[in-house]
Amino acid sequence: MELPEIKKKLLLLLGDGKFHSGSELSAVLGVTRSAIWKQLNTLPELGIDIAAVSGKGYRLEKAIDWLDAAEIEQAMRKTSRALLSELEIHQRIDSTNSYLMNRALDGAGAGTVCLAEYQMAGKGRRGREWVSPFGSNIYLSILWRFQQGPAVLAGLSLAAGVAAIRALRSLDIHSLGLKWPNDIYWRDRKLGGILVEVSGEANGPCCVVLGIGLNISLTEKEAQKITQAWTDLQDILNGAAPSRNRLAAALLNELLPVIAGYEKQGLQHFLEEWRSYDCMLGRAVTLHMGQNSIEGFVHGINSDGMLLLKLKDGGIQVFTSGEVSFNG
Repeated sequence: MELPEIKKKLLLLLGDGKFHSGSELSAVLGVTRSAIWKQLNTLPELGIDIAAVSGKGYRLEKAIDWLDAAEIEQAMRKTSRALLSELEIHQRIDSTNSYLMNRALDGAGAGTVCLAEYQMAGKGRRGREWVSPFGSNIYLSILWRFQQGPAVLAGLSLAAGVAAIRALRSLDIHSLGLKWPNDIYWRDRKLGGILVEVSGEANGPCCVVLGIGLNISLTEKEAQKITQAWTDLQDILNGAAPSRNRLAAALLNELLPVIAGYEKQGLQHFLEEWRSYDCMLGRAVTLHMGQNSIEGFVHGINSDGMLLLKLKDGGIQVFTSGEVSFNG
């Protein structure tokens, strides 16, 4: 969904993070200063904060690192780019995952990718909102089609986690971990998450939309709705995070081959690598399942990607789903 043309042009002008006077903006856009003021007042709806200083004008609190399809594709490996059938970038969208699920119903092909500058209803696990301020982070979804039923795709989110770690490590970002089943962590703080949605026949062709959200630059104000310890790449890299286009390309370089080959390779191909990134292993945790909570120590994952929890009585129990929180 495109922004209104005047708002888009205004953001392109202000996107450099420098001050621009009202008269300058009015002259360049060919509208009155009153119209400029009206548009500036609507920017907080997108999670964009504006600074206004008398005698200087207006500037964005954070410059915008715009997504660019050509730049992303140019930075991709040739083999990964061959798996890409379509790359869409939206200025604002309800949810990249929801959009591709709808496109799948209309016959969109495997390898269709959607990125967004801003999500109005970003989707996290268990119906949670994924905080998605404008032009700040990565909101990326990939559509793929499989000939076999959903059962063969068990563990795909774990394999995608491995792909995400590979992508980040290729950009010299380390001290990373994976938290079962689909969170990307850096030193006990959440950096990103993965959401896999499947539709189709139980034993026949199905389609998958795999979404990944990755924090690049979040302010405390923007992160108020986040209920757990979090971090972003600007903090991790002391303000020197890679561009969003370079990061998107790195993610697609790793995610597309993993998804494309998963039907043949399965989780076994990624199991030991996932275990090497397991940031919960041996930790005291609480597993939340609906109204029930179970405490124990993480004993890793089994060959099917299910969580192994060592209980207080010494027994080990297997769990297929749930929300894990660290104890202390």
